[in-house]
Amino acid sequence: MTATSAQTIAAPARAKTAAASAGLRRGQGFQHGGWFVAPFLALFALFVIWPLLRGVYLSFTDANISGEGASFVGLGNYREALEDPLVWDSLGHSAYFTLLVVPCITVLAFLLAMLAHHIERGKWLWRLCFFAPFLLPSTVAANLWQWLFNPGTGMINHVFGLETPWLTDKSYAMLAIVIQTLWWTVGFSFLLYLAALQGIPGHLYEAARLDGANAWHRMVHITLPMLRNITGLVIALQILASLQVFDQAVVMMDFLPGPEGSTRTFVQYTLEEGFTSYRVGYASAISVIFFVIIAAVALARMWLLRGREEAAR
Repeated sequence: MTATSAQTIAAPARAKTAAASAGLRRGQGFQHGGWFVAPFLALFALFVIWPLLRGVYLSFTDANISGEGASFVGLGNYREALEDPLVWDSLGHSAYFTLLVVPCITVLAFLLAMLAHHIERGKWLWRLCFFAPFLLPSTVAANLWQWLFNPGTGMINHVFGLETPWLTDKSYAMLAIVIQTLWWTVGFSFLLYLAALQGIPGHLYEAARLDGANAWHRMVHITLPMLRNITGLVIALQILASLQVFDQAVVMMDFLPGPEGSTRTFVQYTLEEGFTSYRVGYASAISVIFFVIIAAVALARMWLLRGREEAAR
């Protein structure tokens, strides 16, 4: 047998040995890595998976807040929820809030990011001013604007010479919450846009200037297309967050559903049924319905994004 023949025969054996060794190393790596992720998985299962499964189970019972004497009612809670006018009213309030907040906050965050990106002097101060409100706790921001909207002593009516009952009239209550939310949360979307603007290559603008493109053309044909993905992310995050509005609506209305229930959101109604009416089973059913709605919105966004990426290819 020649040396070449021996090497040819031995090559598959060496390959098998190397593959086996690599598989063993991967297995050992997984075993060692598993110890690091085990605490997180345990806490995730304890505080997320188990409450979720428990909530789904309770939604099929007439459990009260004490947890005693619960009996199985099947789909009764879900049928009641679909026929409950307050469920639809609160869902409508959350949807109305979302329709007002999402477009406004997307446009405002983009404009603020453009200003902070192109301004020359005091750039750090502008960025701090735009982002700082987002660092405030929700209760602090809500209490601050509750005072500003006070019809008697509030600064808003005093400065603009108004007599608007912002928090006591159903025509203005939700608008007041929207204004507070825009001021409080625009900083997060502003930061995303600012980071994306800084990532746009400068040579694209230089080439456009050489071709005679003005500032408007550069924004329409370079800036906006380059920010398409971040805009989709901002819209998706804001939709999911706005549908779950709770803190500012509750605090600004002193833990009440607002004038004539005009600011009662879906999350607030769920808590009212669970912790005020003590109907934990019914509240769990409402929560499951809301979870399905949120999941549907998230999946729709993923489907639209995938379709856009495939069309771009």
